[in-house]
Amino acid sequence: MSEIKLFNRWDTSQIKVEDPGLVRYINLKPLIVPKTGGKNVKVVFHKSKNHIVERLINKVMVPGHKGKKHKLTSGHCCGKAINKYAIVERMLAIIEKRTGKNPVEVYVKALENAAPREEVTTIEYGGARYPKAVECSPQRRIDIALRQFVQGAYQKSFGSKRKIEDALADEIIKAYNLDQSSVAIAKKLELERQADASR
Repeated sequence: MSEIKLFNRWDTSQIKVEDPGLVRYINLKPLIVPKTGGKNVKVVFHKSKNHIVERLINKVMVPGHKGKKHKLTSGHCCGKAINKYAIVERMLAIIEKRTGKNPVEVYVKALENAAPREEVTTIEYGGARYPKAVECSPQRRIDIALRQFVQGAYQKSFGSKRKIEDALADEIIKAYNLDQSSVAIAKKLELERQADASR
């Protein structure tokens, strides 16, 4: 029996998640087409049963708004899943070409690097509000990292001639290399600095 490869190109069976907190939340089960349509997801926290590449495709479909204003969006969100599927496949091919490594392995390592460990919440005590450092749950760590990858890439490609797959590949390679010019790494460090200050 031949082994199942992602997009029929990349083997995910040898990839190991090094962060012990994220092992249960990064799903790398063998899959050719990472588009299940949520058939395996029954409740909200079962999204971790989705393949990690499928979760990126879902995030690319809803990148968010520019500058938190609803008047400007990326303009690429037409609701066609096949377009986003193709974007992610081309992005993985670009990563493989630039790094010479398995692109899914690079993506998983970038995700581990960009996932914040702490964040800041506000507590109200006696009518006054104070910032308080809290630990981030593993599910939320992945959600935040995925959102930062996609929003950072769309920021760089919005209103320019740069293609989204190039911007997304660049963002993930920078996060893999712990480069602070990556939006996800910069936001993670800023969040952890704020949490440190409000301990």
